[in-house]
Amino acid sequence: MKKDDEIRLRHMFEAAQEICLYSGSARREDLDTDGKLLHALVHLLEIIGEAANQVSKETQGEFPQLPWADMISMRNRLIHAYFDINKNIVWSTSSAQIPELLGLLKSILEPA
Repeated sequence: MKKDDEIRLRHMFEAAQEICLYSGSARREDLDTDGKLLHALVHLLEIIGEAANQVSKETQGEFPQLPWADMISMRNRLIHAYFDINKNIVWSTSSAQIPELLGLLKSILEPA
């Protein structure tokens, strides 16, 4: 794997860890009252998508278990439609899908 790709995967891993930390002690309803939480989760999802977009097609092909297109399209949606963010999608992604992503990234970056 290219060094730059490994760096991007580590950025994704670190952002996913932070999302798990923030969403682990929160509830969906908190996104309606805690703007800092919402903005933090959105920003971290954007980081994951941007880093995923910067990973080479070759490395993306090595790890088809990662949802490359979903991560990148979510980033694009959050960036370009920032005024119309669906909090339910942010929450379900942060609380259900990101922990799975974290496990996949860990297995890639820290193989047994």
